[in-house]
Amino acid sequence: MTTIDWNNLGFNYIKTPWRYRMYWKDGQWSKGELTEDSTLQISEASAALHYGQQCFEGLKAYRRKDGKINLFRVDENAKRLNRSATRLLMPTIPEETFIDAVKQVVKANEDFVPPYGTGATLYIRPLLIGVGDSIGVSPAPEYIFTVFCMPVGPYFKGGLTPTNFIVSEYDRAAPQGTGAAKVGGNYAASLLPGKDAHDHKYSDCIYLDPETHTKIEEVGSANFFGITKDNKFITPKSPSILPSITKYSLLYLAKERLGLEAIEGTVKIDELDQFAEAGACGTAAVISPIGGIQYKDNFHVFYSETEVGPVTKALYDELTGIQFGDKEAPEGWIFVVE
Repeated sequence: MTTIDWNNLGFNYIKTPWRYRMYWKDGQWSKGELTEDSTLQISEASAALHYGQQCFEGLKAYRRKDGKINLFRVDENAKRLNRSATRLLMPTIPEETFIDAVKQVVKANEDFVPPYGTGATLYIRPLLIGVGDSIGVSPAPEYIFTVFCMPVGPYFKGGLTPTNFIVSEYDRAAPQGTGAAKVGGNYAASLLPGKDAHDHKYSDCIYLDPETHTKIEEVGSANFFGITKDNKFITPKSPSILPSITKYSLLYLAKERLGLEAIEGTVKIDELDQFAEAGACGTAAVISPIGGIQYKDNFHVFYSETEVGPVTKALYDELTGIQFGDKEAPEGWIFVVE
């Protein structure tokens, strides 16, 4: 096995030995199995290539202090993948099959789960794609479900450091479109706005709602949250936002553990003054504090451009404590890989 410097991992592809593979043909799924083959052979006419009939998930496995391995709310990833699949007329994966596939892949690649205390995790990517010979715009005749994984470092090398964002002129998704589905096209469309933000020295862009362009929707490929000056935790509610598992976990923890009023509601771009702190949240970053937001000619700073706010820090500690097994988890949140 290649020697890995656990303390200096980035967010990059690293080929691990085992992945899970399952095939849909003639109206049913085959028996899934582990394979060492990291290459997918598919028809040149595959619907995933031409028409974007594919969806995916992202989740992590966490090494605990006692050496065991935690999965965090993996059942919610299974449900979300199936919602995405249904939106794109793809066959769903039985929830138990999805969870079992993830557990098998983590167990088989156990040596690649980073040690406790490094901040690094095992990133897991379930993927469902439409394949087979079909050139018309119609659902694919066959499908592949695969799950692979790789060790990744903590998103922030220097700890929780705020970064700045700029409001994009582009829309991330359409009001009745695929914004709530985790499909590749949404991410391909975000590359150009993201590059524009980076070119102007911002961490990423903020997307406004596609209907009125007055409300915050998402932050790059993450969800937005704000802490008001009167201790409310507010995150946007919209049918075109990806329902983030991290976001819903934070809504629960803000209310139940920190005693804040937790609201899924409207966050108007011209009402940022109400917030003492703001951040972005998702599987990859966990929580990314937002220093400031550039909107037209106005640059609004929240808590600080250099330091994380106390509530954001408390939420981060609570969530990561649960994920790594250091804090008691709400019932049903943790799945142990045996």
